[in-house]
Amino acid sequence: MSENVAGTPAAAIEWLTMPDLVEALDVPLGRVRRLIDEHYLVGSRRTGVFAVPAIFIVDGHPLSSLRGTVIALQDAGFSDDELIDWLLEEEETLGRSPIEALLAGHKSEVRRIARTLA
Repeated sequence: MSENVAGTPAAAIEWLTMPDLVEALDVPLGRVRRLIDEHYLVGSRRTGVFAVPAIFIVDGHPLSSLRGTVIALQDAGFSDDELIDWLLEEEETLGRSPIEALLAGHKSEVRRIARTLA
């Protein structure tokens, strides 16, 4: 069952726990852990249970442009919680949230902004 993480900018976002990710991605738990370790997905333990925003999954796969963006934000010094918040909050220069821009195929613009945050 998914978890809603209250008290964050992403409170309205559906969050997927590890069992949810296994089901949503239709892969074994070990593969889910590898996707997280290799930055194809990123999650948080804000409620004590590790969970990933469901919006990071598209058609049963991690959003393809997420990995490079996560790595760029980590290189800029963002923690996982901070980069999740940044991806989900409206970014003034984009006029929408970075995740919405990534979903629309604008990864270059999102990563350009991410690199300036260092």
